[in-house]
Amino acid sequence: MIDMLIRHATAITVDHDRRIINDAAIALSGDRIVSVGADADFSDTPATKVINASGMAAIPGLIDSHAHAGHGLIRALGAGDVNKWFHACEEIYARGSTIEFWQAEARLAQLERLKAGVTTNITLLGGGADIYRTDDAAFGDVHCDVTLQSGLRTVLAVGPGRAPFPKSYRRFYPGCTAVDLDLTFERQMEVSEDLIKRRNNILIDRTGICLIMPVYSSDDVADDNFNLSIPAMSEAVSDLRARYSVLFTQDGHRRGSIAVAQKLGVLGDFAMLSHSVDLTPDDYDALTETGASIVHNPSAIMSIYGRCPVPELIDHGVRICLGSDAGAPDRGFDMFRHMANCMHYHRRHFRDPTLMPPGKVFEMATIDAANAIGLGRDLGSLEVGKKADIVLVDLRKPHLYPANMPLNRLAHFANAADVDTVIVDGSILMEGRRVLTFDEPSVLDDANTELMRALERTGLEDLLEEPQDLWRNSRVERESWSRA
Repeated sequence: MIDMLIRHATAITVDHDRRIINDAAIALSGDRIVSVGADADFSDTPATKVINASGMAAIPGLIDSHAHAGHGLIRALGAGDVNKWFHACEEIYARGSTIEFWQAEARLAQLERLKAGVTTNITLLGGGADIYRTDDAAFGDVHCDVTLQSGLRTVLAVGPGRAPFPKSYRRFYPGCTAVDLDLTFERQMEVSEDLIKRRNNILIDRTGICLIMPVYSSDDVADDNFNLSIPAMSEAVSDLRARYSVLFTQDGHRRGSIAVAQKLGVLGDFAMLSHSVDLTPDDYDALTETGASIVHNPSAIMSIYGRCPVPELIDHGVRICLGSDAGAPDRGFDMFRHMANCMHYHRRHFRDPTLMPPGKVFEMATIDAANAIGLGRDLGSLEVGKKADIVLVDLRKPHLYPANMPLNRLAHFANAADVDTVIVDGSILMEGRRVLTFDEPSVLDDANTELMRALERTGLEDLLEEPQDLWRNSRVERESWSRA
């Protein structure tokens, strides 16, 4: 007897042959897939749990290759004023956040991912101007603990912030006043190594750790104030990564910075570089020479300021993954939305509707991402021997009908609310849209409470106000938009 049998699904396998099997069955034993094929072959197969997936698509759990912890609680602050929003990131993350803040945000983000069918993600422990909460391992631990509670998988990116050091941080302890501290590069590296030692086992414990460091430009490394410290810090990060064979990621590459990263010695086939807009020929060379992957974030603000040349990179043999860059300030963890945005973004640029076909963008959120994070043997497709990370999408919706061309329907028209059932490691985390690992009302209430407390601590309550120039005008007349 097998543990679970999913019957009568339309299986979009993303296997080697890219099979789409109508009226399919998927058999699970423990945390692994043991069979995928025509349902008729399983009619007499006994199973402890049978799921009738008639009218549903069975797909691999989606992989979000770039997101941010913390952003979920501040996603709408500033009403679209980018400068104010980044200021909120810096102030709240470094000087206004508590363990409870990061716990509430992690629960909210994981709940949103779960309901969107995102079973694996890479999340930076902070953001803004490279504000990473690696002054104490407790912040990373609480995020990992929430991941375990959710049942999902998270690779948490930790590492040092931007030079120069020390950085001004504030820590809040129960029952006492706030304590200011000068955070050093060395301390952030110590905390990062501690987390790697204890929390890096994503296939078993569902939490992994990767390293991050800021993106530097040619102007940065040429600056007399930084030209000595940046190579030394880059070498330290690279050495730590190599010692533990973990992934490496960077947030915000553009216009020559990938070539700089290559010169700093931090790139390889273990590297995942986000955004990567307006690339130079030297950047192309660096990618092909090192084997680094690109994480495309088509819905992000940086994709307004510049363009990641995804079709061109694919033609050069560079692996491309899809990321949400969520959750803020104008996007969430709905990977179906980001698939559709990706297709339209590049088709509009080239005025060519044949670019970025739906199968390719689906690969970017499944098997290509799994290969980039070194887990292609275990994740990213519905195949015998792989982890039972499976999402059932309800296709019996007006916007997903008529009942033909399931891949096209999913990539162009589906959204997070169409996800019906989520299975990770062979365990059901959500069924019939009912989440089994979280109490949803408490997650939402805690998120709101912790945001208000963070705003009170930082004096940023005014960022909740919506200005009148959001109405009747073609643009928001504020300084922040001049950056474009």
